[in-house]
Amino acid sequence: MASAHVRGARNTALIKLALASSALTCISAPAFAQDAAPQAADTAVVDPNEIIVSARRRSETLQETPIAITAVSAAMLENKASANIGDLQGAAPGLLITQQNSGAQAANISIRGLTYADIEKSQTPTVGVVVDGVTIGTNTGQLQDAFDIAQIEVLRGPQGTLFGANTIGGVINITRTKPTMEPGGKAEFTYGRWNTWAGKAIVNYGDGETWGIKGWYFHNESDGFYRNAIRNTRAGGSKADSYGASLLFEPAGSGFDAQLSVENVVQSFEPVVSNLTNSTELFCGLIPANECGRNNTTDLYTVFTLPAKSTYKAPNATLQMNYDLGGIKLSSITGWRHSKEAQTQDFDGSSSDLYYVDRRQKYTQWSQELRAAGNLFTGFDYVVGGYYFHSKYSLTQWTRFFGFDPSIPPMEFDTNAQTNVGKTTSYAFFGDFNWAFADKWRLSFGGRWSHDNKKLTNSFATAGLIGSGDANFTKFTPKVGIDYRPSSDVMLYASWSRGYRSGGFSPRAATAATASTPFQPETVDAYEVGAKLSAFDRKLEFNVAGYVSDYKDMQQNLTVPGGPLGNQTITGNVPGGAIIKGIEADATLRITPQFKITASTAYMKSHFRNFVTCGAYAGGTAAANSCGAGLVPFNYSANRLIYAPKFTGSVNADYEIPTSFGKVVATAGWRHISPYDEQISQQSLTPTLDGSGDVTGVTVNGNDARVRTTTQDLVDASLTFNFDVGDKEAYFRVFGRNLANEKTTTHAFTVAGLFSFGMALEPRTYGATVGVKF
Repeated sequence: MASAHVRGARNTALIKLALASSALTCISAPAFAQDAAPQAADTAVVDPNEIIVSARRRSETLQETPIAITAVSAAMLENKASANIGDLQGAAPGLLITQQNSGAQAANISIRGLTYADIEKSQTPTVGVVVDGVTIGTNTGQLQDAFDIAQIEVLRGPQGTLFGANTIGGVINITRTKPTMEPGGKAEFTYGRWNTWAGKAIVNYGDGETWGIKGWYFHNESDGFYRNAIRNTRAGGSKADSYGASLLFEPAGSGFDAQLSVENVVQSFEPVVSNLTNSTELFCGLIPANECGRNNTTDLYTVFTLPAKSTYKAPNATLQMNYDLGGIKLSSITGWRHSKEAQTQDFDGSSSDLYYVDRRQKYTQWSQELRAAGNLFTGFDYVVGGYYFHSKYSLTQWTRFFGFDPSIPPMEFDTNAQTNVGKTTSYAFFGDFNWAFADKWRLSFGGRWSHDNKKLTNSFATAGLIGSGDANFTKFTPKVGIDYRPSSDVMLYASWSRGYRSGGFSPRAATAATASTPFQPETVDAYEVGAKLSAFDRKLEFNVAGYVSDYKDMQQNLTVPGGPLGNQTITGNVPGGAIIKGIEADATLRITPQFKITASTAYMKSHFRNFVTCGAYAGGTAAANSCGAGLVPFNYSANRLIYAPKFTGSVNADYEIPTSFGKVVATAGWRHISPYDEQISQQSLTPTLDGSGDVTGVTVNGNDARVRTTTQDLVDASLTFNFDVGDKEAYFRVFGRNLANEKTTTHAFTVAGLFSFGMALEPRTYGATVGVKF
């Protein structure tokens, strides 16, 4: 990204190179641990330009943390008029966040090419979303609202030592605001395109010293940006409410604090997909001609789907307690989350009733983490602890296949519904240590021992039990790193870490053999080197990191023969895995106290290694091979990894103008994301024949082009007027997102020669916000 700005005179080139890197320090700056004992962010004495992060379960400055990390403050989110954490996409190096509308508040998150683009609760995400210390155990619920956020930290690369098994790609660590213990509040109203509006309010109260309570209520509503050509109405509408309270108790001088937060999220929306079926697929001959052979850009925004609806309720509670004994700090985090979902969806995306589902599911998780942190001796600090996690879920899915009668609910049409009942029990012990073993040198090391038990029962309503599985997985994931600080403005570091994602059972399995056979864990060995640099009294910060990730036993969805429909989707392991290499940079340049420019860039190169699976090939007779009767090896090694763009970059500018009535803040940003694929699929096939003309294997020549995005250049801007009204502050903001009106998919899928569908990126949108703080 820097090369795009190196033009003109030498001084101009140097400044622009700094800008291209500076966004990574404010948006994603790697940091190093302090030699001093961990101290609370509110008591740390740091430079005004420094950001305090808790990425390593310690309070330390961003530039002193020896990992690749992005920190985004509340002010940055407000200035961008962010609706949810999805607005971070493209802003932090190697980070993608897209919405998955097959589940409520569901997100497809990818960091450095590692992702889990599904909503099934039998598998864990590759990127952990942690809210106030509690990990959300599924993709559903990860797309968090941006209004009440104090800070977001994006940690790139495996974070299993401190955060657990579902962080093989990284972590998005979200900290919400604490009760202020003082009377006050914040309220705002937003209206925008698509008849989108939101009303949000937070109220604080307390005695100023010992206790405080915070209450909130958020409402979001939209008619949706799709248009249904059959009904001639807007489609994809949604409505969501979130409300709750948080109580903080902090007796003066006791060293103890406790915060209890309770919340409920209630959401309803219309799940919409766009039909991408073409003439090579069966459904094309069963639907109107104008609904077949459409493109995956402008055509996405016109849909033909039958009515569908999703409802979602998700109460949750968190209890955080800390006790500072002086030489040691004890912490406890207890989390509970429950969700209940009911969703109908027309997956074929046509006006014909060809593939319609009704999914009903419940999910409950609770977790407990205990930690101790302190200094063992001068120059040696530690964080050690234990973790327990338990979840259970049930899913019943009715499927209407070639129903041709939309008036009949799927649950009445399909008496052979498929049901999953699953449980996960995990526990772990971990330790993370920093040792300043020599002047200017520090060794960081640690590890986590994890044990997971997975259970899944799979059955049909009429045929009874398909199969069940019960398996245990145990793994030790170490990490070691070293950093060197020749001065207070320079840090160099190198690290190796191992990430782990647990195995489990296939929820879509349709035979006894596939339902009872577990897929195995996947691992990543990540090697990273980096530098963090500051200059001009920390007005310029520049960070760069290079990495190599060796991805083994990758878990992938595979289509194999078997079951009532002739084929089934199971989860399997790719023996060869993949290699992912990349270099990232970010920078922040504070030109004046009122003018700041941030930038980021990431280049990534990835490829599969010996990605061979077994499948059926209709173009010839299968020769004898290790796959079994009627099956042949399919080689996907030439396909691209999904959600792994080769290049991403961003530049963002914030300019604050003091006025007689307060201040005006102007924000503008550009995010560039190169094309990436969204599904492992088949564009074309090349068979290999033996001397008898029998098929010995099939080479897959890349993913289907319909699951590939276009190049995205996303331009966002906002202008905020802040008014001082006595001891209160009022503000008015106008904003625009995706001002260049890019149109492409956020998720696309092809289904075994039957049909294909996609979901669209929100087109150009704009609106205004009015708010008050007191």
